[in-house]
Amino acid sequence: MTKSTLSMALCALFSSTAFAGDPELSGPLQAIQDRWAEANYRLRDDARLAAFEALNQDVEALVASNPNDAQALVWQGIVQSTYAGAQGGLSALSLAKQAKASLEQAMALDPDVLDGSAWTSLGTLYAQVPGWPIGFGNDKKAREFLSKGLELNPEGIDSNYFYAIYLADDGEWEEAAQYLERAQSAPSRPGRESADAGRQMEISTKLAEVKRHTSD
Repeated sequence: MTKSTLSMALCALFSSTAFAGDPELSGPLQAIQDRWAEANYRLRDDARLAAFEALNQDVEALVASNPNDAQALVWQGIVQSTYAGAQGGLSALSLAKQAKASLEQAMALDPDVLDGSAWTSLGTLYAQVPGWPIGFGNDKKAREFLSKGLELNPEGIDSNYFYAIYLADDGEWEEAAQYLERAQSAPSRPGRESADAGRQMEISTKLAEVKRHTSD
């Protein structure tokens, strides 16, 4: 499987679904999610890096106060992953490893948390991080985890999008186009308008690229 550079691969990892569970956590997590969408889709360069750095510190504090909350741990993994992409270099790999640990901890607490978001996030990391001896990337695990995320959320915008990215990187263009079209038709998420709009732009760009290959 052809890998993108680590920074490009992780720079736009993920947006998730609505929160459930502890009502005292729903407000702080919604704020984290909203700030993530702002940093990921609207900010650039130094401003983007600074926003992710602050977000990473805040989600770390939130998890420290709620170490057994699977949703908070998923979002810690998401923030760490996208911060890795913004930062780049060797620090990106260190953050990717931290993200892996956060997501694995979330899955140990609740394998189905946020409609399979942890599976999709971790599958994306396995797909895009370099393999041994540099990193923990693993193509077989990537497909397994992304497939499980899709099984848990078959109509989700992110589960379909990231599975399509995996397929495209593997040269499976026609199947990738099908999953991108499913992502394009995914139902909108109340309160996630900014994240949905940003993801739809990415889907359109990737779908145009994939269709150029299917028409060859």
